[in-house]
Amino acid sequence: MVPLRDNNPIQIRPYVTYALIAISVLVFVYEATLSPGQLEAFLDNYAIVPAQLSATLFQGNGGRGFPEVLTLITSQFLHGGFLHLGGNMLFLWIFGNNIEERLGRVNYLIFYLLCGALAGLAQWYFSMTSSVPSLGASGAIAGVMGAYILRFPNVQVLTLVPLGIFFFTARIPAIFFLGFWFVQQAFYGVASLSAPTNIGMQGGGIAYWAHAGGFVFGAILGPLLGLFRKPTVPGIQRQ
Repeated sequence: MVPLRDNNPIQIRPYVTYALIAISVLVFVYEATLSPGQLEAFLDNYAIVPAQLSATLFQGNGGRGFPEVLTLITSQFLHGGFLHLGGNMLFLWIFGNNIEERLGRVNYLIFYLLCGALAGLAQWYFSMTSSVPSLGASGAIAGVMGAYILRFPNVQVLTLVPLGIFFFTARIPAIFFLGFWFVQQAFYGVASLSAPTNIGMQGGGIAYWAHAGGFVFGAILGPLLGLFRKPTVPGIQRQ
C-alpha cells in the first residue's frame, strides 16, 4: 500500500523516521548474531515482560538489573522475526513521513516514543501476569496511524487487494483503510480476553491491545503536539 499524496507535498526530509527504521534494522541484525540462549536473555532484559513490569510497579522490584520501566522504550526497537520487522517498517515508512512533517522532528520523536510506551502499558494492563515478552514497534506505529487518520482522512491509499489467486489494486481513503485496521485490532483484543491462550500476548502471538491502544493514544496526542499546525519550512510558504 502506498498513500497517494495530498496537494501539499512533503517539504522536509523525514530524518527521524529514517533513523527509527535504521535503528530497528540494526538492532534486528544484532539479534540475528545471538545464540538462542543469548537471544532469550537479551529479550528478557529489554522487551516488556508483563509479570516483571507488574512487580516493578506494585512492589518496586522487577527482579533484574535493567530498569523494567525503560523496557517500554527499548522494546519498541526489538522484533521477533524478519516479517515482523519488515511489516512494521513498511507501515512506518508509508505513514510516518507526513506525521513527522506536521509535528516537527522533536515533537514527532516524543510522540512516537510516547505512543509506543502507552501502547505497551495498554497491553500490559490486560496481561499483567504474563511472562511472555512483548516487543516490536507496532504500538508506536499504530499511534502514527491514529494521527494519520485524523490529519489525512481523505488521502487515497493505493492498496493491493487479493481476490483468490489474483491481485488487483484499489484506491481506498485512509479513513476507511486505517479505520478498518483499528476495528480489527480492537475486535481481536476483545476476543483475546476470553481466549488468552490462543490470541494475543499470553500465547506469544500478536499484542492486539497494544495496536488498538497505540492508535487511540496517537489520535489523542497528535493534536496536542501540533498535528493541525501548519508546517513551517524556511523559505517556503504553505497555503
